[in-house]
Amino acid sequence: MAGPRVGVYAISVAAEMAGTNVQNLRVYERKGLVAPDRTAGGTRLYSRDDVDRLNRIRDLLDLGLNLAGIALVLQLEAENGRLRREVGRLRAAARG
Repeated sequence: MAGPRVGVYAISVAAEMAGTNVQNLRVYERKGLVAPDRTAGGTRLYSRDDVDRLNRIRDLLDLGLNLAGIALVLQLEAENGRLRREVGRLRAAARG
């Protein structure tokens, strides 16, 4: 079984799973919001993590954000996650 970061879903399947259409996924990729794996022939393959990200994008669109705002939110969420992991690591190290 492939891990959550391995591209296994064709673009049409990923679009259906995220409740959107194929054209939107192409736009999101052009805007840098998602980066699916590619086969040697150039076919996009979306991972479980990619589909989760597409669902997050859909949720943010539903809240009224535009794609530029969504890009910023996703960047800030990623940085927040990185900082939380770092704080956890530092706290564990301080406890010995």
